[in-house]
Amino acid sequence: MTADGRPGSPGPASAGSWSIGQLAERAGVTVKTVRFYSDRGLLPEAARSTGGHRRYGPEALDRLRLIRSLRGLDLPVPDVGRVLDEEDALEDVVEAQLREVGTRLTALRWRAAALRLLRDSPAHERAERLRLIGGLSTPPTTAALARFWRLWLPARLPARVVSAVVEQAVPQLPDDPAPEQVLAFARLHAFVSGSCFDSRPRAFADHCRPEAHLPGKGYRPAVLYEALPEAFALASTPLRAGRAPHGGEALDCFVAAHAAALNARDTEGFRRELGRMLAAEPRIDRYWQLTAEVISPPRTPPEPTPGAADNWLRAALLTSTDSNGDGR
Repeated sequence: MTADGRPGSPGPASAGSWSIGQLAERAGVTVKTVRFYSDRGLLPEAARSTGGHRRYGPEALDRLRLIRSLRGLDLPVPDVGRVLDEEDALEDVVEAQLREVGTRLTALRWRAAALRLLRDSPAHERAERLRLIGGLSTPPTTAALARFWRLWLPARLPARVVSAVVEQAVPQLPDDPAPEQVLAFARLHAFVSGSCFDSRPRAFADHCRPEAHLPGKGYRPAVLYEALPEAFALASTPLRAGRAPHGGEALDCFVAAHAAALNARDTEGFRRELGRMLAAEPRIDRYWQLTAEVISPPRTPPEPTPGAADNWLRAALLTSTDSNGDGR
């Protein structure tokens, strides 16, 4: 009975404080719960009784209810302590929790898409697809793709150039992928984990490298890789429109990038020689094909990639030099 005589309510507190049992009953929790938060410093005691028992002031009830609300949002105990003790901590803690929840949701969506992929696969393809999916982490990471590009790029490129190329070349993974996108990324991950390596550790076979990567060919790779993104951006417009390769600003920018890298002038002869050289270079078209499948929702036109832009510009160069006497 309480002091006002209501049945089932806690008994009267002595000297304006509550015992651990009284506080627990008012908050609707167990004594064990109150003791747990008290032992971790989240619920300070107001005093101790003459018998050494914990006593809590009325403010402890509001604090305990706040603790329960924060824990109900799945905040870890240390984060709850930060919110209670630091005035501006709540926003940071909530943002961190939102990021964590987002990561978990993305992992679940990728898992669901992978399961649908296996469920709907023809029986003869399931074992291979299961092997590919088994090579991915949950949630998936693009670390292997970034490593691939850092190994594939020529040595001694400035760090800022490497970072810019990697940022462009590594696709942003969809948060809610279709099964087809999961399969494309699994194939892409397998491709970069095994393609073009020779027996030397951390080395690519020379036959997998373009001319601009090989020593003694006269190229200045840093100049080339700094200039190519502008040409690729210009080519993305006709690519999206489905236009056939042709001369124009994008091609001029592309040729100028190669000319600057080779300390050459943009002439008809240079364009013809450049066209022959680029046509004979090794390609990583499979990488870009799979990348387009990863970033493009199914049954939609493929998103332009740097690789698609490069192929379009190479074709435009050949078309331009074959059909136009001045190469432009």
